[in-house]
Amino acid sequence: MATAASQILYPSHRCKTIHLVRHAQGVHNVEGEKNHDAYLSYDYFDAPLTPLGWEQVSNLRKHVKASGLSKRVELIIVSPLLRTMQTAVGVFGGEAFTNGINERPLMMYNVGQSDHHAVSNLNCPPFIAVELCREQTGVHPCDKRRTISEYRNMFPGIGFQLIESDEDMLWIPDVREKPEEVAARGLKLLEWLWTRKEKEIAVVTHSSFLFNTLSAFGKDCHPNMKSEICAHFANCELRSVVIVDKGMIGSSESSTNYPGKIPRGPDLPSETADQKLSGQGLTK
Repeated sequence: MATAASQILYPSHRCKTIHLVRHAQGVHNVEGEKNHDAYLSYDYFDAPLTPLGWEQVSNLRKHVKASGLSKRVELIIVSPLLRTMQTAVGVFGGEAFTNGINERPLMMYNVGQSDHHAVSNLNCPPFIAVELCREQTGVHPCDKRRTISEYRNMFPGIGFQLIESDEDMLWIPDVREKPEEVAARGLKLLEWLWTRKEKEIAVVTHSSFLFNTLSAFGKDCHPNMKSEICAHFANCELRSVVIVDKGMIGSSESSTNYPGKIPRGPDLPSETADQKLSGQGLTK
């Protein structure tokens, strides 16, 4: 029997769908694209989104709603930097926060001097900040985070419980994290996602993190698919991928498989069934 060599089949409960999002345009992107040395400037410490970046967020939000993705995503994982949290909340958060809402907002008004309205956490999935999906750290002040205490005041509805240190312990002023170290963090994040019960998860993160992590994949694919997986992300680009638990890291059980033979026991031979039906004046 011939096999389809270009196709791979896995049990669906051993798969998760991950929606990868790069943050929208930050103020550091504007100057950094003109002159790469601008990334060395402390003027862009923990850079917020630009007005154009907020427009990109609005457009992605419309797409997420129109595609039905907003109803399927069960969890938002976000890098604890200003531009990624602004993007995550703007795309996947609730509507504008208004007086009379008892729940704390996801994001307060005017975070990052943006003049952006506060965002509610009504009818949206939980948000968790995770250091594993930080941008490549070190040297560039735009990739250094604020204290978690500051972020909690800005983003009351985001969970920071998985971050151990209030201060940024990852960013080093004179040592840039190596690409292979970024990739190792990315693979560790994917393994951690397998400990989660959610089947569809959005990860809002950064360009270098995505490029270095995804470059570890696609070696067993057609070259065009490898290129599709590993291409650099544009600002506010979303790509959906499926990860497979080939190593049985997780303990997921299928919610749709059915064992069969319920109830168990011998069945009537077909001839006997025909006789019973005909004796009752019935036909199949």
